[in-house]
Amino acid sequence: MLLENNINNLNSSVIDFVLKGTDGKLYSLADFDDKDILVIIFMCNHCPYVIAVIKRFIELQKVFTDKKVQFIGINPNDTAAYPEDSFENMVIFHKENKMNFPYLIDETQETARKYDAVCTPDIYVYNKERILKYRGRLDDNWKDENNVTKHELEDAIKKIINGGEPVEDMKPSMGCSIKWYK
Repeated sequence: MLLENNINNLNSSVIDFVLKGTDGKLYSLADFDDKDILVIIFMCNHCPYVIAVIKRFIELQKVFTDKKVQFIGINPNDTAAYPEDSFENMVIFHKENKMNFPYLIDETQETARKYDAVCTPDIYVYNKERILKYRGRLDDNWKDENNVTKHELEDAIKKIINGGEPVEDMKPSMGCSIKWYK
């Protein structure tokens, strides 16, 4: 089921979590205190939207690493109904894609619910004060990277780095619905 996120929670504070990463470590917001910007992406292994853009997220993390920007992937999906999103498959997905940012599992879906996450990918960008400044799409062509004309996430991060505000007319992220436990 295709869904779009909502942007009604702009300017809200980040919500803490304690989630296990594919490296076996537990992560919370405190692990990223040295970063000026956090990009939290609710994502999963099997969504065609995520699969189509994962390399772009990885490339953006490379571009912004020296700017104290940290990407974090969080998988909230029901792994019983969608075994392709299991923790074991997350480890494989992380390795096969050579992901350069933590990929965490939200086994209880509590974190996704607190964030009001809707789809995969659902992108949140927090400034140094951990206030949500961007909740929109990656770019204007998830299907074909060669036809992208607007790099909304990248532009938003650059504006936040420079102390500005992202665009007022944010386009929502679009993707597969989060697979909630029944």
